[in-house]
Amino acid sequence: MRTKPIVTLAGIVSILLFSTSLLAHHGYAAYDMTKTLSMKGTVTSYAMANPHGSIALDVRDANGNVVHWIVETGATVRLMRAQGFTSDTLKPGDTVTVTFSPGKDADKHIGVFKQVELADGEVFPKPTAGGNAAANPAGQ
Repeated sequence: MRTKPIVTLAGIVSILLFSTSLLAHHGYAAYDMTKTLSMKGTVTSYAMANPHGSIALDVRDANGNVVHWIVETGATVRLMRAQGFTSDTLKPGDTVTVTFSPGKDADKHIGVFKQVELADGEVFPKPTAGGNAAANPAGQ
């Protein structure tokens, strides 16, 4: 008879323990949020996905070598759409300038998105009524 409450309690404790670890990966501790970089490159892939999207691009370094960067958007698909993004906003082969906060580890070419400027000068994200803080955790 006492087994059922103990099993129930163990189940609740397990759910609480595991649910906190699921949320842990959404922080920005791996990024230097005090720095901002802008790089012109060629889009290799672009994904609008939850919990956040990504832009992958090839950038030429000072020696002319191609360096592959991945910048996460930090925004949900719903917020990206509210700011003017569509699944066709960026396409492989597009030349863009991406502004982002870089990763703290200089050997990893990663960042958190702030904005992107297309070759025609159009800039994303478009302003929303509530501002861009959720899409741009690093600020503008």
